[in-house]
Amino acid sequence: MKKYSRVLAIAGSDSGGGAGIQADIKAISATGSYAASAITAVTVQNTIGVQDVFPVPADIISAQINAVLSDIGADAIKIGMLHNRECVRCVYSSLMENKAERIVLDPVMVSTSGHRLLKSDAVEELMDKLIPVATLITPNIPEAQVLSGENVETVGDMKRVARLLSAGGRTSVLVKGGHLTGERSVDILFDALTESFVEFESQRTDTVNTHGTGCTLSSAIASYLAQGRNLVDAVGLAKRYITLAIESGAGFSIGNGHGPVNHFFNLKV
Repeated sequence: MKKYSRVLAIAGSDSGGGAGIQADIKAISATGSYAASAITAVTVQNTIGVQDVFPVPADIISAQINAVLSDIGADAIKIGMLHNRECVRCVYSSLMENKAERIVLDPVMVSTSGHRLLKSDAVEELMDKLIPVATLITPNIPEAQVLSGENVETVGDMKRVARLLSAGGRTSVLVKGGHLTGERSVDILFDALTESFVEFESQRTDTVNTHGTGCTLSSAIASYLAQGRNLVDAVGLAKRYITLAIESGAGFSIGNGHGPVNHFFNLKV
């Protein structure tokens, strides 16, 4: 019997379908892997913004993770919205108990519309527990600034902060440059294995349909890692996937705010 490449996505639910666990499942599926999930919070949101957040109890989050890993297993883990300190702790404990590997952590702090998704008291817990055991973290520039306490205004700043966030060189860091200006967007990867930097550059697309881009990229990276790709190749393939998904989704209209990318742009019916 053939076997799927398996990814467990641990994240909040987005009722609008563009980000969170919905985007994770779409991206993992579109890039050829099997998606299982553990939901950390239920959000009330659409393309305009987040109206409310209901955190899932920590014991239920742990139970979801344990149920998946004890039966289906996972070749990679994607972590998104964690919301509070208890959630961070229970996710960390569950993953360590199950000896999870190839962990991609997207430190989701604020939604596209500006709603805070990670409570301030959970940031230190994230830094102390999950970042040091992650294979890769994928902060955007505002998230990198919060985590490092440093200003980021240039590609040089991105490299400096990426190394600062590497937990002493143990964790690889992809700092996403979408918040900088310029015709082209540059993401910086600090590869902890080789202690080197890799730049991923792409043309910017003029569109409001950017909801869930971070979730989608990190899930695609986890998917390619689950398939046995090395980190640099996985990031490169995932970067290509999200770039095409943004370009393909730019011509669509969904809702009255920030619409989603087109996760299934390559699906032929």
